[in-house]
Amino acid sequence: MARDSERKLIALDIDGTLVTYDEVLSDEAREAVAAVRAAGHHVVLASGRSLIAMTPVAAELKIEDEWIVASNGAVTARIDVSAPMGYTLERVETFDPEPVLRMLQVELPHARYAVEDVGVGFRMNELFPEGELNGEHRVVDFEELWSGDVTRVVVRSPGETSAEFHEIAARLGFDDVTYAVGWSAWMDIAPQGVTKASALERVRKELGVAIEDTVAVGDGSNDIDMLRWAGHGVAMGHAAEAVQAAADAVTGSIEDDGLVEVLRSLL
Repeated sequence: MARDSERKLIALDIDGTLVTYDEVLSDEAREAVAAVRAAGHHVVLASGRSLIAMTPVAAELKIEDEWIVASNGAVTARIDVSAPMGYTLERVETFDPEPVLRMLQVELPHARYAVEDVGVGFRMNELFPEGELNGEHRVVDFEELWSGDVTRVVVRSPGETSAEFHEIAARLGFDDVTYAVGWSAWMDIAPQGVTKASALERVRKELGVAIEDTVAVGDGSNDIDMLRWAGHGVAMGHAAEAVQAAADAVTGSIEDDGLVEVLRSLL
């Protein structure tokens, strides 16, 4: 068991890092997470997923008493299996989605839009493909999407590439929000300055872990800030060039269970 002064904060992305894109968590990855936790290190799941989509992963890993960062940093909670929802909310960052939604509606009138209701699900202008968003799905008039402040806006537009999404965001001047573009036609929009890194920094201070004792592993563009923040950032082998460039090291791909190598090196 590591002494308090030797405990690390290990931040793990989920999709494409911990589990495959087919939602498979390998036995090797599960055992490696259990081993670093048994050694006394903190394993903090940090994902673009909503909180209710992350708690089943934590349960599968038998994590019952740890911090968790959801919605790309907009939601921070603590896993608590005794709580009615299985967690307690610690911090929720919100913003007014109306300005960005109005701009995007003009630019991408054919896109699907959703806003997150923490702990419940999503309101959306039309249903997303099954399995892409968790929780309750409620189809509403477009204007109802900005009826109140939200943690996140999700934009899904199969007609656009990731590069085109970046171009649209630059052209519209998203100065008051933070955005991350996914592998394909997917964009997450969060409050300004809110990222996985900003949430993890607060968690780090709460846990009393030195910045040099932080490790982060991820594969997506929404992991870039987290990889730069960590004392040791590791990109997955299948990650895009920009993601790998932000890391201190590159491990194997998700097909090769690259995360396992990283975790075993910490034991």
